[in-house]
Amino acid sequence: MDPKRPVRPGSQAVQAANTGVSGRRGPGMGDALDQLARDIRQLQIDFERFFNGGLPLPPEEQRSRVQAQLRTLRNVSMPSAVDSFRLGDLEARFNTYNELFNRRVRDIEEGRHGPHKVFAFVEKQRFDPRGGIVFGSEINPEAAEALYHGLSAGAGDGPKFDLDSFQTYLRRQTVAIREKTGCAEVQFRVAEEDGKLKLKARPVPTQGS
Repeated sequence: MDPKRPVRPGSQAVQAANTGVSGRRGPGMGDALDQLARDIRQLQIDFERFFNGGLPLPPEEQRSRVQAQLRTLRNVSMPSAVDSFRLGDLEARFNTYNELFNRRVRDIEEGRHGPHKVFAFVEKQRFDPRGGIVFGSEINPEAAEALYHGLSAGAGDGPKFDLDSFQTYLRRQTVAIREKTGCAEVQFRVAEEDGKLKLKARPVPTQGS
């Protein structure tokens, strides 16, 4: 590699994923998937800024970078089922965002929405996995998805089950904690311990108690 040539963010991780992945799972694949998760998150943030007037132009360069990473990783022989699942999850997440972005752009171009209308996806991001998400008698699917992706976004293998199973797990945990403590609501949050993301739960005290 030419040391004078600039390296695009994420390109080193993707290059590392192309070397030595036919055998044991090396750090290259994990690094590539971690970088992809970060780039997708940044793309989401930049699009939200664009639709809210914070950026003059849509982040097409960032979108192209993510698309290039996905094309490269799809051609890599995944050394483990966990890697394959995580790549599929990240690709599905990008496709969902991309569809929402394209739809919003079409709405603006066709004059269906004014410039100050809040982008539909921004509402979805009111759930903060790190800050904590509260559940009561029902499990909000969007809130559960935010927690799920919060666990997937950091270093490590991420959740070892699909989103539906994760929602079932949240429901069971919420019921168990409510019955044990008598609380009405339970807060779940994503926390980092020893370099790994973990899900923490605690009962929410009832006001006035």
